Amino acid sequence: MSLKSYTITQGPQRAGARAMLKAIGFTDEDLKKPNIGIANTWIETMPCNYRLRELAERVKEGVRAAGGTPMEFNTIAISDGVTMGTEGMKASLVSRDMVADSIELVARGHMFDGLVCLVACDKTTPGAAMAALRLNIPTIVLYGGSILPGNYKGKDITVQDVYEAIGAHSCGKITDQELCDIENAACPGAGACGGQFTANTMATIVEAIGLCPVGYASVPQPDRRRPHMSYEVGQIMMEAVRRDIKPRDICTRAAFNNAIAAVAASGGSTNAVLHLLAMAHEAGIDLAIDEFQTISSKTPLICDLKPAGRYTAVDVDRAGGIQVILKRLVEGGLVEPSCITVTGRTLGEEASKAVETEGQQVIKPVAEPIKKSGGLVILRGSLAPDGCVIKVTGIDRKIHQGPARVFEREEDGMAAVTRGEIKAGDVVVIRYEGPKGGPGMREMLGVTGAIVGAGLGDSVALVTDGRFSGATRGFMVGHVAPEAAVGGPIAALRDGDPLTIDIENRAINIDLPAAEIESRLAEWSRPEARYKTGVFAKYALTVSSAAQGAVTS
Repeated sequence: MSLKSYTITQGPQRAGARAMLKAIGFTDEDLKKPNIGIANTWIETMPCNYRLRELAERVKEGVRAAGGTPMEFNTIAISDGVTMGTEGMKASLVSRDMVADSIELVARGHMFDGLVCLVACDKTTPGAAMAALRLNIPTIVLYGGSILPGNYKGKDITVQDVYEAIGAHSCGKITDQELCDIENAACPGAGACGGQFTANTMATIVEAIGLCPVGYASVPQPDRRRPHMSYEVGQIMMEAVRRDIKPRDICTRAAFNNAIAAVAASGGSTNAVLHLLAMAHEAGIDLAIDEFQTISSKTPLICDLKPAGRYTAVDVDRAGGIQVILKRLVEGGLVEPSCITVTGRTLGEEASKAVETEGQQVIKPVAEPIKKSGGLVILRGSLAPDGCVIKVTGIDRKIHQGPARVFEREEDGMAAVTRGEIKAGDVVVIRYEGPKGGPGMREMLGVTGAIVGAGLGDSVALVTDGRFSGATRGFMVGHVAPEAAVGGPIAALRDGDPLTIDIENRAINIDLPAAEIESRLAEWSRPEARYKTGVFAKYALTVSSAAQGAVTS
């Protein structure tokens, strides 16, 4: 093997570096072995990443046993669920790029020969994948696993149920005690949010695209199998280094198509659009937002998962794991089975080893889908010329027409919902929450959960240049581009303007003459930046449109 780390560790001129490394216990023998960076997103502010510290120890044992020298380091992480509905949520999407930057910096600085990235909460997984594609050294992205579901009155619940309970509580449908009981039951231990929300959608993506060994992402975080699987990942990493299997060898255009198909088939989060566009940007692959529509249209929805379905991520594991989903897609001719994975085996070879639990109801056959097309729909029109996205799992209506109720920030929209000011037929519009305008493109689970919990999920639509949690359900349209902060048409809306959202024709329009919209935009002026210094200010200056993945460059 030709080892990059030798630039740091070998030769007479590197005596100073070796002296420093020997001070913390490394030996000459250690430093002659491949140096493997263990990028850990462990943090003590959320359940999602809470057990990654102990899993990292097992990964390091596997690396050592296979002839490598692990060196662990940490990144930052932001909890979407904890910060939801506050200014703190603006840090979430910003953190994705900061996770990528920090992994890239440490790996370039210390010239690692390979990387294992331990991830869990929403932005850590795409952040690690983006770093891997920038660096293009052998890398495994190891998802830490889902939380177990809570139980309330004999029913499995997740954090989604808490946010919907807030809406039910605000309109008097449940008591203070009932809200507290749901809150206390929803999250019973460590692990990432338990439906096919963003974290588990990204787990599905890293298996489908080949950066995580197939079969490793769907095991829950508290499961007793996790430590041994983490040990095995350390060994798989060393084999990838020996064979020089790089992320850009794995993440080809066909592999990205496979990942999109897996999202569509599983009813995954709208955030997958944002993150896959960003990953493709780092891989140097030309991926356009409309291609999500093309693939989703021909990929059946086969997974009955929350937020719109009945089951949780733990039930996917019990059914046989994400590899069963991939096996279905391979057998249905919906993915390219020849794509290589980090193990050196193809996706088809890995999926063929799936062991399905007899009688499981979570993952349907391709011939008997829940819906004939996937969960994601890309809309365009006079409100969103550059596109926007809606998740249609669990939605029966195909069209919504109604008056705009316009709010300049999430908190104002939330207050209107909880005060009972939103009525059936309304289109709640929350703007200036896009990548630049927020900045940081906040998720809206608080508002969408409140709408559903208030009993308005079947009669109200929401449109935003921000984004949604993977736990959002209902007639909710996000990622409107161009955003309000750059003078997109959403900035021209006024209360009462008629809007039409037409899923069947994939259209979203302001039902006003084009000249009226143009006239309003000609009078529009950019609002003062909300943050003038610090990380948010820098982010707002460099971030791209949601239609391009909200990448910073």
